[in-house]
Amino acid sequence: MIQERIEQKLQAALSPTYLEVRNESYMHNVPEGAESHFKVIVVSHEFEGQRLIGRHRAINTVLADELANHIHALAMHTYTPEEWQTQQSAPASPACLGGSKFD
Repeated sequence: MIQERIEQKLQAALSPTYLEVRNESYMHNVPEGAESHFKVIVVSHEFEGQRLIGRHRAINTVLADELANHIHALAMHTYTPEEWQTQQSAPASPACLGGSKFD
């Protein structure tokens, strides 16, 4: 299962204090049961002192195989523990605008 693999890899690489991986494929024009669209919320001390681009690059590196072969879309919300204390939630995902990974 792709979702479990994402969780395991992010847990091992970033030691997050909070990690949420949501399979949002059902919100998109994909076959039933697909695992292709994900949202991750990662809170980690590893992000301290990093700009957003560095945080996203870290996740892209950890999930390089999945992004190349299995994941069509990945929404990333990355926070330090201090940022998360004031935030406590990630933005809602936008509605699907159509399209398919099979287009």
